[in-house]
Amino acid sequence: MSTDPSNLPDRWQRVMLGNYGTPSLALVRGAGAVVVDQSEREYLDLFGGIAVNALGHAHPAVVEAVTTQIGTLGHVSNLFAAEPPVTLAELLLTLTGRPGRVYFANSGAEANEAAFKLSRRTGRSQVVAAAGGFHGRTMGALALTGQPSKADPFRPLPGEVTHVPYGDVDALAQAVSDETAMVILEPIQGEAGVLVPPAGYLTAAREITRAHGALLVLDEVQTGVARTGHWFAHQAEGVAPDVFTLAKGLGGGLPLGACVIFTDERPELAELLPAGSHGSTFGGNPVACAAALAVLRTIAAEGLLDHVKRVGEQLRSGIDGLGHPLVAEVRGAGLLLGVALTQPVAGALAAALQSAGFLVNPAQPELLRLAPPLILSGEQVATFLSALPAALDQVGGTR
Repeated sequence: MSTDPSNLPDRWQRVMLGNYGTPSLALVRGAGAVVVDQSEREYLDLFGGIAVNALGHAHPAVVEAVTTQIGTLGHVSNLFAAEPPVTLAELLLTLTGRPGRVYFANSGAEANEAAFKLSRRTGRSQVVAAAGGFHGRTMGALALTGQPSKADPFRPLPGEVTHVPYGDVDALAQAVSDETAMVILEPIQGEAGVLVPPAGYLTAAREITRAHGALLVLDEVQTGVARTGHWFAHQAEGVAPDVFTLAKGLGGGLPLGACVIFTDERPELAELLPAGSHGSTFGGNPVACAAALAVLRTIAAEGLLDHVKRVGEQLRSGIDGLGHPLVAEVRGAGLLLGVALTQPVAGALAAALQSAGFLVNPAQPELLRLAPPLILSGEQVATFLSALPAALDQVGGTR
């Protein structure tokens, strides 16, 4: 059995299921926003493991928290209480400023499954979601996901889910009735191309759901944990959802999701999933929760909310300022940005940037997604902006 890191992609192809395809690049370590491949070449990581590595790679606070916790008390299941998950739940509610309850899962899909099951316990079964939305790939979460290419091969899917155009208030109002259990929306659709809805859309969704007694569930798996320059993206619009879900950046590289249920408007929500009705063996694992506490405390201590807004604007305005014909627009918020292209060359552009030492994500044929670590520096942004024009020229947009 080979342990040679230089042929990891070949070894991957021989033993891994083909659902991810075979990666072209093998990474062996990282520090901050920089990762290193098997040949010791460095790359600036502008994708952060799909917005997961909130503090980058090997951040001292996360390393220390995980090392201390695993050396003290590892997994205990939810049959016993432990300090990290309780403290993390308390901190999450403090950051929202609202009373509620928290359910911990392993991923965003699991967090959304919990919200889905919670909505069923209202006695209603109809769900409204948005076309293009991405809520996960497990069967329940996939039913909520409004992307036919991902859902169609696995139909029939559970639930009575109606998908409406994202950002269309009238369509949402027509779809929601007194039979609707929940409306689930992303504040920004990341997977669909970093789509930002019109201002006031979430507020309108709040008013519509409240009028019909339906739950408003916001999927903040990608937009939460300071990604947009706010602790949670819905806070930017002052919207108060009944439920919101988190994952990705929460664990700072460790698998952790959360379903946060608010009880100020609807106290009965705290009672809808009683003992024995739902669970996850690894959910609330003390080591993962200790990592999350390190992430949240570091964001607060180092002023990363303002840093994300500042560096995100530097990145956005810098790309816009290139005036390159291949760039149609830059959209998003904070450090969740989409570079819309005038040609479907995102894959080729990502490859060109990788060759130049930058990792980005071609989320759609005409869109690059940037979701770097929140600690990305201004100097690193400047380095990327210096290299981007040559990569754009290389794939067909020569000025």
